[in-house]
Amino acid sequence: MSNIKTNPYLSLLEIPAGYLNIMGYVDESEVNGPGSRAVVWVQGCLRECPGCFNPDSWSFEINELVAVDALAERIVSNPNNEGVTFSGGEPFWQAPALAALARQVKAAGLNVMSFSGFTLEQLQDDYAPAGAQELLEQLDILIDGPYVESLAIHSPDCPVSSRNQRVHIFNPAFKDRITWASDQLEIHILKDGRRIFTGYRGQMGLD
Repeated sequence: MSNIKTNPYLSLLEIPAGYLNIMGYVDESEVNGPGSRAVVWVQGCLRECPGCFNPDSWSFEINELVAVDALAERIVSNPNNEGVTFSGGEPFWQAPALAALARQVKAAGLNVMSFSGFTLEQLQDDYAPAGAQELLEQLDILIDGPYVESLAIHSPDCPVSSRNQRVHIFNPAFKDRITWASDQLEIHILKDGRRIFTGYRGQMGLD
């Protein structure tokens, strides 16, 4: 197998307009934000943090292309989804498409949350990924900062995975709904028999 990495910027250009390159998706998660929610794991991250929970998400190569409109319809068609969480990978590398998705689900009355390895300050900077401000404007909650293995937290009283990470509540309605915890685990069994493990330290594991 070649060790040559695909240029992430060229790979991002291969994503057609109106589409997302995702690593995975589940409905009705209760460990990735407040209430019952859909979770979208995007494909692609430059950080490669030691101890990363989703190393399969690092590659920017096309994994699964999904139309934003189709994904929005899928999310809102499940009456148990109160909102959607963007994880990854790094959601803000696909910020314009996620912002479009967020607008659609919010119009249907759902809330939107995202994880990011960037800090809020970096996302507000002139050098932030394209569309970062557009996506920030749609978020009710942001969990920011990279995972730092030496600062890891596994606690029923903490919603973040390492001590450097922060919870930003942009919508005051969620002030008292930060109740999920970094030590929770959830298993989803897919129709084809595969299982997705998620929630524990924010991971998305598939076997």
